[in-house]
Amino acid sequence: MSSVPEVIAHLPKRAPELLGRLQTWAEINSGSGHLAGLERMAAALADAFGCLPGAVVERVALGGTTAQALRVRMRPQAARQILLNGHYDTVYEANDPFQRCSSLDGQTLRGPGVADMKGGLVVMLAALESLEATPEAASLGWEVLLTPDEETGSQGSAPLFIESARRHRLALVFEPARTNGDLVHSRKGTGEYIATCRGRAAHAAQVPNPGRNAILALAEFLLAAARIPEALPGVLVTVGNIRGGGAATNVVPDFAQAELDVRVTRTTDQAALVGRLQALADTINARDGFRLTLEGGFNRPPKECGPVEEAAFAAWRAAAADLGLAPFSWVHSGGGSDGNLLSAAGLPNLDGVGPIGDHLHSDRECLHVPSLVERAQIAALFLSRYARGEIDLPPVAVTLRVPLRIR
Repeated sequence: MSSVPEVIAHLPKRAPELLGRLQTWAEINSGSGHLAGLERMAAALADAFGCLPGAVVERVALGGTTAQALRVRMRPQAARQILLNGHYDTVYEANDPFQRCSSLDGQTLRGPGVADMKGGLVVMLAALESLEATPEAASLGWEVLLTPDEETGSQGSAPLFIESARRHRLALVFEPARTNGDLVHSRKGTGEYIATCRGRAAHAAQVPNPGRNAILALAEFLLAAARIPEALPGVLVTVGNIRGGGAATNVVPDFAQAELDVRVTRTTDQAALVGRLQALADTINARDGFRLTLEGGFNRPPKECGPVEEAAFAAWRAAAADLGLAPFSWVHSGGGSDGNLLSAAGLPNLDGVGPIGDHLHSDRECLHVPSLVERAQIAALFLSRYARGEIDLPPVAVTLRVPLRIR
């Protein structure tokens, strides 16, 4: 491998600048439902990425919302291409009391979205700024895709991942690294189902009672569904948000409903899980007076690891070693990201290449400040080596995996 370009080696000198950029961005509220805040954040990002000489910034409308994605492209005709992905929405809405950053100590910044994932956006931009200051940049075309709806499932931006996947062999997803610095090896696929049970109302005092208790039937279904992971390792089923019955307690309830969060490790687990859920519903439906229906599906298929990710991770870790940074590995994650959607679109990707964070989605969210510069250095060095053709990625067959849904 070649030596580290001077502009990348000297990136630590920009640490105060990068920290200031992060604080500014984190204090722009861009909760997924706060459209005015999303617009302010999109404008700030468009200005910042637009300062890269030659970069073309495009606003992309999404179906079903006025929020827009950002696409930034550089040298789209270059022989080598790479996609850099991130999201600029957060889980903190405009009425959330957690709106400001504070320094917990010299190495820890607490603030909304500092790790998930405005810190990742800072790392991404710093890496590109460093890359563009090297001669190698002329050999690499890159595309940045920044979306405003990742925290709510990426429903509007999902088609953009399919489109972008066709143009690339590899993507970098700037979600935060684990607390020990590890990247994400693979992710569970995530989905949601609504189970609705209809029974038969009757006066509670009737004996024998002609009613059919929808709450009890749904409870039977839910208890059985919660046991599915015992037979399917790697599958998770979580029951929540149960409701049913009416105001009167002297009526046999004819309605009950619950929401299920489901997660699978392998693509093949999806069909097995859906089949078992439907079989449990069929058991209830075989009884007189009951009808239990399922609606929903997977919004993110599993992100599995293949030969391209293995090769890219080896090169990523080699770049860190050449920079003299602490070693790290990669791990499986139960949470989903847009890396799942890129994998489903057939595009291998390295996920969790952003800075080190902790306590995500809480008012304790924080960032390990030195990792801003460190992860930007790794990304910049990886990109420069990819541009020079020093990173050899195996071929991959492009396949599109569609999530299963029940209607």
